Amino acid sequence: MSLLDDFFALFFPSLCCSCNEPLRKNEGVICTLCLNSLPKTNYHLHQDNPVMKTFWGRAPIHAATAYYHFNKGAKVQHLIHQLKYKEKKEIGIFIGEQMGLELKESKLFRDVDVVVPVPLHPKKERKRGYNQSEMFGKGLAKSLGRPLNTASLVRRKFTETQTKKSRSERWENVGNVFFIKDPEPLKGKHILLIDDVITTGSTLESCMQVLLEIDSITISLSAIATALKA
Repeated sequence: MSLLDDFFALFFPSLCCSCNEPLRKNEGVICTLCLNSLPKTNYHLHQDNPVMKTFWGRAPIHAATAYYHFNKGAKVQHLIHQLKYKEKKEIGIFIGEQMGLELKESKLFRDVDVVVPVPLHPKKERKRGYNQSEMFGKGLAKSLGRPLNTASLVRRKFTETQTKKSRSERWENVGNVFFIKDPEPLKGKHILLIDDVITTGSTLESCMQVLLEIDSITISLSAIATALKA
């Protein structure tokens, strides 16, 4: 099998999802060169970071972070586009695994009990085939050694894409969209609520409004990337 694998790798090499160059034998999904050059925020090391600050006065959260800076036309946008629209769900899982290893060592996130992804409406999830935030969550949960909960937080209303909306339009688009179907697994837990990209934070805020109705819950936030600037 090793010889057969080497033969296929020679003529049909796996390509880096970031730069499209062939991956080396011990690389997966994103090559080492790209991994080392992607713009990490390192916000998980600092309590008062731009992601955390954007939620001040909006919701009581324990900590907030995003793995990468999001810049239009750059590699991070390319990766997220492939994750969401090109069926490259392995990108979300891989980045989640990488980030989870770092969050595990962070004093702000090491006591997280459960990972909760922002849900898609069933109609949109059927069309896409999966929830990109859930893929990110799978990787995070694996590295953190914590469960992934996709049953408690539910989206009840189909909404349009947030991509080209203003801050006020984004909030109107996600107001009263989410509800808690099964609160018991989250009672008394420190949850890590996750999304793919944080722009204005409207979607996460809408989720938090219903999650905070659960008894003795603590909420922290994480995303693959953020467009918020320092």
